[in-house]
Amino acid sequence: MNTLVTMLAAAAPVASGWTVHTLWLRRRLSVARRDPLTGLRTREAFTRRATALLRDPRAVVVLADVDRFKQINDTFGHAAGDALLKATADRLALHVGGSGVAGRLGGDEFAAVLIDKHGTATDMLAVLHGVLARPADGQDPAVHTTVSLGWVRAADFCDEDLSALLRRADEAMYVAKQTRVGARRAGLGRLFATVTGRRAGRTGARTDAPVVGVAA
Repeated sequence: MNTLVTMLAAAAPVASGWTVHTLWLRRRLSVARRDPLTGLRTREAFTRRATALLRDPRAVVVLADVDRFKQINDTFGHAAGDALLKATADRLALHVGGSGVAGRLGGDEFAAVLIDKHGTATDMLAVLHGVLARPADGQDPAVHTTVSLGWVRAADFCDEDLSALLRRADEAMYVAKQTRVGARRAGLGRLFATVTGRRAGRTGARTDAPVVGVAA
């Protein structure tokens, strides 16, 4: 008995050390998967979770882009721009809820996958657009803009992966931005947008790419 007690006592510090190390690794991994400014998932972490959510036929893929963001930065400074991005991220995450996922793809571009439980995605996105257009809390009311949204129902393109669905949402978002309609749904037409998966105007896009069809 004494021998067993001695062995357990000797092993306790080692076990405790491994537990602390494991918790530290988990925290570091969690931090690595989060955007430091907004707290949203990074592109890689978003892609992993979003891909899993696309197994649900009610999934809706959304792309959001802050309008006139460069102008905000140039006029009011980077701190104001950062506050705007943080407010956008917080509101997007809250609207998506625990059943979906939101991520920052880079710069002023955000993506989300939400589960349309009641078939009301059009109304949901209209509400989200209004929420995202509000000035950031505690900031100068002059520091505000709108956010253009493009979205697509995954069920409309059952054979397409997340990357293709984001391209469709990207095309719809571009139309929303150009026509100032707020939110735009991707149409059922063939995706011709680019060779490298970027719409006209994005890095790597074709300059002769025809516009993809969209639906209200």
